[in-house]
Amino acid sequence: MKPAVLLSPICAGLVVCAALAADTNPGRVLPAGQKSTDARLVRLHDLYDKDFYFTPPPTRAIWEKRRKELREQVLVANGLWPLPEKTPLNPVIHGKIEKDDYTIEKVFFASYPGHYVSGNLYRPKNKTGKLPGVLFPHGHWEDARFFDAGEPAAKKLVAGGGEKTMAGARHPLQALPAELARMGCVVFHYDMVGHSDSKVIKHREGFTDADAELHLQSFMGLQTWNSIRALDFLTALPDVDAKRIGVTGASGGGTQTFILCAVDDRPTVAFPAVMVSVEMQGGCVCENCSLQRVNTGNVELAGLFAPKPLGMSGANDWTLHIEEKGLPELKKLYKLYDAEDKVMAKCFPQFDHNYNQMSREVMYNWFNKHLKLGLTEPVVEKPFEPVPAKELSVYDEQHPRPKDFVDVERLRTYLTEASDQQINALVPKDAKNLENYRHVVGTALRVMVNDTLPDAKDVEATEVGDKEEHDGVTMRRYLLARKSAKEKEAVPAIGIKGPEFDGTVVVWVHPEGKASLFKDGKLTPEAKKVLDRKAAILAVDVFGVGELQAEKPLPVDKKYAGFTFGYNRSLLANRVHDILTAVAMARGHEKTKVVDLVGFDKAGPWVLLARSLCGDAVRRTAADMNEFRFDKVRSTDDEMMLPGALKYGGLPALAGLAAPGELYVHAHRGTGASKWLKTAYTAAKAADHLQQQPDKQPTDKVIDWLLR
Repeated sequence: MKPAVLLSPICAGLVVCAALAADTNPGRVLPAGQKSTDARLVRLHDLYDKDFYFTPPPTRAIWEKRRKELREQVLVANGLWPLPEKTPLNPVIHGKIEKDDYTIEKVFFASYPGHYVSGNLYRPKNKTGKLPGVLFPHGHWEDARFFDAGEPAAKKLVAGGGEKTMAGARHPLQALPAELARMGCVVFHYDMVGHSDSKVIKHREGFTDADAELHLQSFMGLQTWNSIRALDFLTALPDVDAKRIGVTGASGGGTQTFILCAVDDRPTVAFPAVMVSVEMQGGCVCENCSLQRVNTGNVELAGLFAPKPLGMSGANDWTLHIEEKGLPELKKLYKLYDAEDKVMAKCFPQFDHNYNQMSREVMYNWFNKHLKLGLTEPVVEKPFEPVPAKELSVYDEQHPRPKDFVDVERLRTYLTEASDQQINALVPKDAKNLENYRHVVGTALRVMVNDTLPDAKDVEATEVGDKEEHDGVTMRRYLLARKSAKEKEAVPAIGIKGPEFDGTVVVWVHPEGKASLFKDGKLTPEAKKVLDRKAAILAVDVFGVGELQAEKPLPVDKKYAGFTFGYNRSLLANRVHDILTAVAMARGHEKTKVVDLVGFDKAGPWVLLARSLCGDAVRRTAADMNEFRFDKVRSTDDEMMLPGALKYGGLPALAGLAAPGELYVHAHRGTGASKWLKTAYTAAKAADHLQQQPDKQPTDKVIDWLLR
């Protein structure tokens, strides 16, 4: 192979000739029998990868742009873009337990109508004025808020030096809020869904089918929303200073800590324990959701908190190397804000996965400093008297579980209906609605595909073999790649041009890929028609098509697709990504005047999604909607699975982002296209740029419209 000047083949001539008639596959790019080297064909990322490295950007401006986009990614992934309506919490606080210098109360409130968050509220005694508040989401301890390690295990912990008292060793999840309350903080220790007093919905169940993926409904999203509402509850308390808020938790609670701090501006100091790492990213469904960690990882996600004070702990687990891998990069990030002293990590390699007294005391001192508690350091945890689980439990005869509680199916029905109302309110009836629609739905599509149209300079075209010419028709073969991609890409493409190329390039996308240009070794009449109209063709084998196919389909995790789509683009998103690469290549050459885009048969929806990310880089687009609806996708391994597609109005709503670009759609019968497309184009004052045909149209007619 030899490198080609970007798009030089288009100006020199783009694809195939009659001299190739003897070749049964004249559009082949790779030698017969040779497999593509595209890394996406051989490797799916998962939470157990050990290379979630974060490369700090060179400038603060670059990071601020990245931070905005990554924060939007987290919100979309968690099903919280836009944020749901904050319905009344109606909190109930009761059952005060008196301790020596603090109190414990029982709390429950509705984060969604009928879905209740429960926990304990620790308050210091003999304190006046507004006090710092701390949220404490627990991790995956058995019985969680009621956790008791038992006497034998506690003795080992004390003997090993991680704990100093039997009470702290047996009840570390009580020791922490008790000490913070003694330090002068109001602490809300709340349940994970499916733990302690929150067992109406079982942990790890209820959000694993295709419909949940299409609506971005997940356990992680539910818990993130619970954390946001817990913060609403805490900051509304009359004795809490909303400008001094800490968040800390370990393991799964550590994930909840840095995810909350990534999407909510109110926390002022954070301490995720034994979770931030370049290795394992969180092993539970409540720590994973589709789109969450595509092209990112926990170190960068934790970095979204910069420049606010961020402390972390490590142990003899996946966080073992946090001081050498993760902290130095976060230090460089914080340096962009002249705040290197506001990020720290301390690893205790002698202890297994934990939130023991030694690491708790690191947190106490971090919070003392950054919540401005004014205590003499070092702050050391005092002995305390644990409270039996039954006494901590929120519900009792006087305060039973509310009668309006909902199970997971009814909660999901509410979430879908509420989300539909939000999105339907964005139907672009006027210029203001159009702007909001583009912002919300356009941002969501960017996240769902994890891509935008790249700069032409980011596209590398490697020419394969020599150009071939016959009767003025020229063909060249390429492998396309993004220079910015973390792993090698190799998208096969061919370019064809006739002798009278006028600067128009048609990016041709077909379920059969490049091979669709040929029949019996010769150009099809439709391809010849494009050349006769003085346009060139750039045809690509997008991911999973033609020469860019794996020997067998890459697997989607059968138990929970979020373990797959949380770290990798879906098949459909990869196809859209490759179409964008081809458009950027075509657009980038100085002799290209306009780029048109066409999608045939089931590739039509791929093209519509790509077109909506192209801005003004494409002049005209013709696409077969193929009567496709995302609600026809019933399995998570369906080739048209795109997590979030139904949440944001389906294909018509996503396609409407193409307005005001010229668009011709056909075979849209039964898709509901008119609701979004017509209104979007009317609002954009470009109604004449939209052509719709409910039935499938002949290819000749499509090309006539495209190159009229």
